[in-house]
Amino acid sequence: MKTNHKNFLKLAFNLAKINLGKTGLNPSVGCVVVKNNSVISTGYTSVNGRPHAEFNALKYKKNFKNSDLYVTMEPCTHYGLTPPCADIISKKGIRRVFFSFYDKDIRTAKKIKRKLANKKIKVYRKFNNNFRNFYQSYFLTKKSEVPFVDAKIAISKDYFTIDKKAKWITNSFSRNRSHLVRSEYDAIVSTSKSIIKDNSLLNCRLNGFNTSKPDLIIIDMKLKIKTNLDLFKMNNERSITVVTSTNNNKMTSHLKRRGVKIILINSLKNKKDFINLFKILRKYGYNRILVESGLIFLRKLLKDRLIFNLYMFQSSTKLGRRGTNNTSNVFLKRLNLKNKINVNLNGDKLYKIKIK
Repeated sequence: MKTNHKNFLKLAFNLAKINLGKTGLNPSVGCVVVKNNSVISTGYTSVNGRPHAEFNALKYKKNFKNSDLYVTMEPCTHYGLTPPCADIISKKGIRRVFFSFYDKDIRTAKKIKRKLANKKIKVYRKFNNNFRNFYQSYFLTKKSEVPFVDAKIAISKDYFTIDKKAKWITNSFSRNRSHLVRSEYDAIVSTSKSIIKDNSLLNCRLNGFNTSKPDLIIIDMKLKIKTNLDLFKMNNERSITVVTSTNNNKMTSHLKRRGVKIILINSLKNKKDFINLFKILRKYGYNRILVESGLIFLRKLLKDRLIFNLYMFQSSTKLGRRGTNNTSNVFLKRLNLKNKINVNLNGDKLYKIKIK
């Protein structure tokens, strides 16, 4: 029987998606163990990055001898806080290893083939073009001081972002999908103006994803946030941070008592200011950030090309006179809407637009 390497690697990538955005400095990796053309075990990188996917797949008391191992990124070969995955692969009697991406960590990069050859284990690279951008954020953060930043926006068919008579632009299918998008990031960035207007929670509210609550970073330069908002009433397992230039001791003290972190910056007006902020957020441990804000804030980031990808949810409905925007939507109309994601949103559409 012919082995379908492509399908096993696809399954490994789908496993890696589970903790995407939750593995800290480590990449989110998926692993599938196959014997006699059947899957006998799977694993993926744990929250905060350890244990690794290979360990999670091979930790069981099973007969792994002469199995094939499919993994999204080449297994590590160095000793860090844990032993290298190459060791457990050798001990379990794996016959062949198939992977898609080389690691960018110089301690491991392109070393697995030589390491396992000594144990007579064959290693093959099988690149899956469908997942060519999967590790875009990980590769960026290995060489940059800033995190990987994407953005999300909802618009009507005629490019309005505000419905004067309703809270939502898109339907419930799109809103549920947006929660799934959020689950793949470790932090959401929004503005106090946007949050106050909609009393937003900006968390992930899907069954099975309830623990995927990205931290929230609120841009509030004049410290106008309302402390009676719903997001402050929740028993938050996530961190909430307010970025401001206003050192109001009474207000900041109140927020700190509520468990809110404060980041003081001088200004947030130009590209240099935003880059400085993103560097600070990277030092806070954020590697994957999703911006969900109004059109004015988003336009600044897009203009300065600080966004990598823009998720655009587009309703099937035209708003006409019911629709409005806080600023010109001309730049939205100029975006290339070719990369449509194939997902059923009951009439709505979802595009992932590459910005840089």
